[in-house]
Amino acid sequence: MPLIRTIQIDPETRLGVWKITEEEAFFRTKVNISPDIHHPHKRLQHFAGRYLLVTLFPEFPIHQIMVTNTRKPILECDSYHFSISHCGDYAAAIVSTKAAVGIDIEEVKMKIELVSHKFLAPPEQSFIDPVHTLPHKTICWSAKEAMFKWYGLGKVDFKDNMRLHPFIFQQAGFIMADFNKQDSNTRLYLQYIMENDLCLAWTHPA
Repeated sequence: MPLIRTIQIDPETRLGVWKITEEEAFFRTKVNISPDIHHPHKRLQHFAGRYLLVTLFPEFPIHQIMVTNTRKPILECDSYHFSISHCGDYAAAIVSTKAAVGIDIEEVKMKIELVSHKFLAPPEQSFIDPVHTLPHKTICWSAKEAMFKWYGLGKVDFKDNMRLHPFIFQQAGFIMADFNKQDSNTRLYLQYIMENDLCLAWTHPA
């Protein structure tokens, strides 16, 4: 089974990472996806993400998922809060029964350096490790993506509405961050793991 990592964050919250090696038929035994998704690899990513939900919580009501106008998948009953992310041949998901959560999985690629001025404010640029610039910025991007998914209402300026507190570059660690919008001013706590040029970041439920 290509479930390559699971983490029990607290009694009500779990996350998992799946390495996609299967064909669609494997996932269809338990889950389905929107027929609007046509690209073969994107279909596999979406299948794997939803399969992860029921792998982490077997009682997860997978057939009750609906998608909001901001493209966020939710359960209308709010019995579970969840977030899904895809990257290449990987899917990641986090599920909590107590509070909103967000997760992101990201490959270390030069495109992040090219757009870093759009998502990092000057105080954030100032703490980036000069020796490990690209992976450090990848962690920052992944953390902000996880925050964006935690918020779930769209229309977020990654530079102005999210502010990461300084943290040193290492292979795994914690980040404190502030999310500031007119409808939400929240201190968030995140965790990340960097492994084989793949970054996983997620919010801790309050």
